[in-house]
Amino acid sequence: MLPLEGKTAAVTGAAGGLGAPVARLLREAGAHVIGIDRMQCPACDQSLVTDLSDDTALEALSVRLAEHTPDILVNIAGVMRFGLHEAQPTEALALCYRVNLLVPAVLARAVAAPMRARGSGQIVNIGSVLGAIPYPWFAAYSSSKAGLGALSQGLRRELLGSGVTVTHINPRAARTPFNNGEVNRFLAVTGMQSDEPEWVARRIVSAILARRETLSIGLMERIYAVLNAIAPSLIDNGLAPQIRRAHAEFS
Repeated sequence: MLPLEGKTAAVTGAAGGLGAPVARLLREAGAHVIGIDRMQCPACDQSLVTDLSDDTALEALSVRLAEHTPDILVNIAGVMRFGLHEAQPTEALALCYRVNLLVPAVLARAVAAPMRARGSGQIVNIGSVLGAIPYPWFAAYSSSKAGLGALSQGLRRELLGSGVTVTHINPRAARTPFNNGEVNRFLAVTGMQSDEPEWVARRIVSAILARRETLSIGLMERIYAVLNAIAPSLIDNGLAPQIRRAHAEFS
């Protein structure tokens, strides 16, 4: 018997470079996968085509998930903002915070009570190591993902003992179209690591199957995250050469 046989998983961003392999792997594990994206999700059993940036569409999706609650909700959909914070348009910042933080919060709210009532379920939030180690040129993205980490921790404590698991996963950058040319240049200039999306997706699905509470991908990233929490000045000093190179390239 497959580990997710008879289970339903709803995945936001399921047509994307990371969402698609996650959806496929969940199906291979036996789940009936509902893809939620702005386009059809070929890797899924069913597609809900919607625009998460639209208030009416988000409310309709929230109601649907509350009434037909999946066994697993996976929040992958995200928006990247790259560049100096002072140059970011207000509407771009609003979209970043909305899709990366508000949407997962709204959808988690929709499924939390039904999952608690039946005594089972899993809410999976895909964050980023940049949420644990905030980087310059990614201020809005980093802070939105840091907020997602706090949301996950708060939910996990609210749902403790209910049978509902909250899983928060921090990948490194994945080599997908989510990263535009400037982001890829930044990764190269600063020497930041990036991973193949299939490998990342397998780590994500493995964490879902194990019902892990947290997972941060990358040994050095885990170490840096701990150091950033207890001694951020050490990370400031460590990042200084990268920041100088980035200023020369992008400022």
